[in-house]
Amino acid sequence: MTEATSTVTPDPKTRSNRAIAIACVAFFSGMVGMAYAAVPLYDLFCRVTGFGGTTQRTDQYSDVILDRDIEIRFDANVAGGMPWQFEPAQRSTKIKIGETTQVSYTSQNVAQRPVMGTASFNVTPELAGAYFMKVECFCFTETELQPGETMDMPVVFYVDPKLVEVAELKDIKTITLSYTFFPTAGAQPVAARAGNDDTQADTEFGG
Repeated sequence: MTEATSTVTPDPKTRSNRAIAIACVAFFSGMVGMAYAAVPLYDLFCRVTGFGGTTQRTDQYSDVILDRDIEIRFDANVAGGMPWQFEPAQRSTKIKIGETTQVSYTSQNVAQRPVMGTASFNVTPELAGAYFMKVECFCFTETELQPGETMDMPVVFYVDPKLVEVAELKDIKTITLSYTFFPTAGAQPVAARAGNDDTQADTEFGG
């Protein structure tokens, strides 16, 4: 007597749910990957186009200097929890368009511990970012200061003469270069330490 073999046919609804689950996981994984890729791609886009006032990096000096002055103003900021004093050595300077110029910012770590920071930067008006060329800048690397240490931070730059060919910028008189320093590499915000050592936090900021 032959025993009958039964075959279980998967429920179409079960197969459909499984396919949807697999598709959701694949979509989520793809979105995560895109999110990580978006940061460097966005940064590259800003550097190439000057979008958002992002300045340009170059290793070549301008070989054209126009007989036209432009004022460059300098701005300095620190993010919350960054125990540094940070300021430009001068608030503004007048240069020729195309003239390579060096200025300096000064940073001092007023905390009682080493602090590492990195600077974000932009220029205004934002459209001028595509024509503000940096040859040397402290913003290209992370900077660590020891307790009480002061550092001179040079910036070498020029304004690309092609700026005068842009209709929206041909009459521009002033460009502002702005930096903001942020703590990096596990730097602990002052607010987080205040509950443990209010006296130390006050001392670090001159309170």
